[in-house]
Amino acid sequence: MLFLDTSVIVAFYIPEAQSGRVQRLFSSETPLAICSLAEVEFTSAIARLVRIKAISEQAGKLVLEGFRGHVQQKFYAFCPITQKEYDLAKDWLGSFKTSLRTLDALQLAVASSNNLPFVTSDKALTKAAKALGVTIRGL
Repeated sequence: MLFLDTSVIVAFYIPEAQSGRVQRLFSSETPLAICSLAEVEFTSAIARLVRIKAISEQAGKLVLEGFRGHVQQKFYAFCPITQKEYDLAKDWLGSFKTSLRTLDALQLAVASSNNLPFVTSDKALTKAAKALGVTIRGL
């Protein structure tokens, strides 16, 4: 099982440079996991694309509908965010050793707590994950 960063999920639903590699990952037999934070971040990312007119409002609604349908159909395994993950993220942020941001730290903590390789296209997040000893899987 692989834990997906929101950037990877967005690339599955919205064509971009990484989309080909993401499509191959999604079509593999490997189970894919997310946490509830990814749903919020995904919605925010699509809303931003609509606001900057990269996609139409109608397209944004269709993308959100498709993602929500996949969530309801259990296309993704769900990993909970518990106090353990909040504490781990807080410890990582307080170490001052990485450029992690709050939400990235939380998602990374969920992957780490569940011993799942973390898949991201974000270079800074990849660097932070490696520094913290979290297994990274490239696209």
